[in-house]
Amino acid sequence: MLEVGQKAPEFTLPDQDGNLVSLSDFRGKKVILYFYSKDNTAGCTKQTCTFAEQFPAFEEKGAIILGVSKDTVASHQRFAAKYQLPFRILADPEFQVLEAYDVRKEKNMYGKKVMGIVRSSYLIDENGVIEKVHAKVKPEENADLALRDLE
Repeated sequence: MLEVGQKAPEFTLPDQDGNLVSLSDFRGKKVILYFYSKDNTAGCTKQTCTFAEQFPAFEEKGAIILGVSKDTVASHQRFAAKYQLPFRILADPEFQVLEAYDVRKEKNMYGKKVMGIVRSSYLIDENGVIEKVHAKVKPEENADLALRDLE
């Protein structure tokens, strides 16, 4: 995982509508960048929907929420529509941002080593510097932790 005080790696990825989104688009605002494994899986859906439920509180604090997974734009489009997500989710099927933020790690699944995504989030300040890091978060707690970081 990257550390507090580090410059957040710049990126440009497509969102669920195919529009390109860059971290630099949000200079001057705080950004919650959260990572999840896969659209429409139980934990990832819970994590994302918890952010969606609390979206007004994030908006009130002027924070931007961006979700990132390895899924495609088409998958994200269906996922965002199904759960009426009020924020952007970004497609990273090439793992560029997942690796830049050090959240793609080797995991042990049923005795086999596989590459997976560590459920995590970063709070990035108005100048693009990492202010808070939450690694290996529980799906139902990630949004609460991120919201508390803004206080």
